[in-house]
This record gives sequence, C-alpha cells and structure tokens, in this order.
Amino acid sequence: MDEKIAALREALYALDDAAAVSTTAELIDGGAEPQRVLQEGLAEAMLEIGRRWNAGDVFLPEVVAAAEIFKHCNDIVEPALIAAGGRTTGRKVVMATVKGDLHDLGKSMVGAMMKTAGFEVHDLGKDVPTDRVVEAVREMQPKIVALSSLLTTTVPEQRGVIEALEEAGLRRTVKVMVGGAPVTEEWASEIGADGFAPNAPEAVKVALALTADEPEGGA
Repeated sequence: MDEKIAALREALYALDDAAAVSTTAELIDGGAEPQRVLQEGLAEAMLEIGRRWNAGDVFLPEVVAAAEIFKHCNDIVEPALIAAGGRTTGRKVVMATVKGDLHDLGKSMVGAMMKTAGFEVHDLGKDVPTDRVVEAVREMQPKIVALSSLLTTTVPEQRGVIEALEEAGLRRTVKVMVGGAPVTEEWASEIGADGFAPNAPEAVKVALALTADEPEGGA
C-alpha cells in the first residue's frame, strides 16, 4: 500500500494523468482508506509541487497541469470518502477565490481535506465577486467562509469581503478564514479575519478549532 501511495505521488510529480488516475483507482478499489489516499498521496504531492513552485524549480504550466490531475484523482476519492461515512460535523463552509484571481489549486486542496474532516463544503469557484460571497452567506448560513487569494493584487479583496459582510449585518454569524501564498497571519489580524492557515492540513485544524464550540450536527 505504501508503495502504491508513493507511486501516486510520483505520477503527480511526473504530470502523468493516466498513471495518477489508474493508481488512485487501484488504491480505492483495493480497500485503501480514502482519507489516507487523499492526504498522504494527493495532498502531500501537491504541497511538494507548491514548494517546488515557490523555489522556482517548476513553472506555472506544470502547477496548472498538476492541479487538473489532482481534480481527476479527487473525483475518484471523494465518492469513496462519502461512502465510508466518516465523521460528519454537518457544519457548512463556503469557499471562494476572491474577485480578480483565477487560481484555485490551494482552495481545491483545502476543500477536499475539509470534506475528509466532515465539513459540508460549498465551493463558489474562482474570481468570485464580493456580493456573491455575501449572498451565499445569507442563503446557506455557513459556519465558516474561507477566502483564497494567490495574487498580491487581489489580497485586498479579502478585506472587502469582510467589510461587506459587516455592512450586510452578517459578520457576527460567520467565521472568516483567509489564505493564499501572499497572505500572512499579520494580514489576517489586520483585516479582522478569524483564522489563517498557510496550507491545507493547517486549514483543517483551524476550521475545527473555529467550530469547536458548535454543537455536533450544527448548520
């Protein structure tokens, strides 16, 4: 099993879509724990690719290709996670990449890993207008709004969403998490966010901490 998970990571590093998808299917069909496939295989590989990108060892087209492969593999893992009937909190999370930003690799990873922790994730996508986030909070009444920004120029949009939630009278009803390569804990504090995470595993920990006082099964 360990060898197959290692092979899955290597397939992602090599940008071999067919090998990654087939290995994922073999793992799931062979009885591997879906959460382990996601975390030790897919997520770990994507975090490593992210590190290589930051170091200048890989370039944007490769990261984009890896993100697509991640999605294809996650499409296999996610139904298995649901079928496994793991711990479910019933707590809703609305996720969005802010307006002007077309990146969603990190957000997709966070969303996938939050699902493994039992959150009900609603992903609004990328380049999401502020009013759409506010509308989603009003309609879905989530416990958390997670805002991603991968461009320095779009980071201020996170502040704009928080301000819009305040103007709509919804800020006190929801916890706001922020993340993305240019985002820092200091920025999160400055704009009044409730949580910050530098990567997907930490985002899950922060989300669990932010909802720790909520009753199990809450909306």
